[in-house]
Amino acid sequence: MYCKYRMKPTINDIARIAGVSKKTVSRVINDSPLLTGETRDKVKAVIEQLGYVPNPQARALALGHNFLIGLVHDNPNAQMILNMQQGILEGLRGTEFAMVVQPVNRSSPSLVEDMREFIVRQRLYGIVILPPISENDAVAKMCVEAGCRYVRMGSAVLDESKHMVASNDRDAVKEAVRYLIQQGHKRIAIVTGPQGFRSATERLAGFEDAMTEAGMKLPRSHRAEGEYTFDSGLVATEQLLDLSPRPTAIFASNDEMAAAVLYAARLRGIAVPDELSIVGFDDTPIASRIWPPLTTVRWPIVAMGRSAAHKLIAGAVEEIDLEDEPTEFLSNLIRRGSVAPPKP
Repeated sequence: MYCKYRMKPTINDIARIAGVSKKTVSRVINDSPLLTGETRDKVKAVIEQLGYVPNPQARALALGHNFLIGLVHDNPNAQMILNMQQGILEGLRGTEFAMVVQPVNRSSPSLVEDMREFIVRQRLYGIVILPPISENDAVAKMCVEAGCRYVRMGSAVLDESKHMVASNDRDAVKEAVRYLIQQGHKRIAIVTGPQGFRSATERLAGFEDAMTEAGMKLPRSHRAEGEYTFDSGLVATEQLLDLSPRPTAIFASNDEMAAAVLYAARLRGIAVPDELSIVGFDDTPIASRIWPPLTTVRWPIVAMGRSAAHKLIAGAVEEIDLEDEPTEFLSNLIRRGSVAPPKP
């Protein structure tokens, strides 16, 4: 047996020393189930002794795919995308997989075919699909037809557990609005997310659930639509602050728009939280860095990204068990300084 090779060891060296064929070595490297435990252990011992590292390009050619996980999005919330990338990269750490990111246009009539081309061109092992693209069943069907593993992210469960990571947006927002009501607020307004986003629908539903539970109604005038961006949040807030009497509390459907609510209030000389309470959604870094610090719903997006990656590569990485990966992730309210009881 050889202890060390001067030149980089090859698959031929592994086969010769282990006394097996190149095909058997290849099956061990690619985790084929067509081998006995004894043969697998013998070949792995030689691989470890020689310090052999498989050529990823050769493996990709043999398996018919690259060791790439795609992330597809069309979302104006840049921080959400960054957090999702962080989670996926954490899930892939220590494996041979890498990530490639692809923005798409959800309004394009060629969306499904564009995504199919991306999968085929990159020879993807699997794909993580962010909302609102993930809410399109035709996209999931296309992934199955293309033979590409997929996981959808959403604000509600839309698919089988192995294909889904979801958050409880409706219940989380209900908890947040309950908190405002418990503080004594009766004129509560909402800056919603954009139409076409399931998250916007779920968060509005949670808001209305809490109001109904308390015997309160949401007047149409107390609802303004945003686009999950700071600028759209400003426009929506101006609309709400022009009301007479104006709201004593505003729930914004993400932190970016909540920051815009705070900014608009400051421009008008409205004290937060003494004259206006604000609650956001996401718990992005900005939430704890503005003043007053923002009360917000913590969205476990990094954990969702990590689990999505694990669900995709569970069949290729022995240490990861698909059964250990949850489908629903719970958001919770983080109470900071932007909420106070309304003045009499």
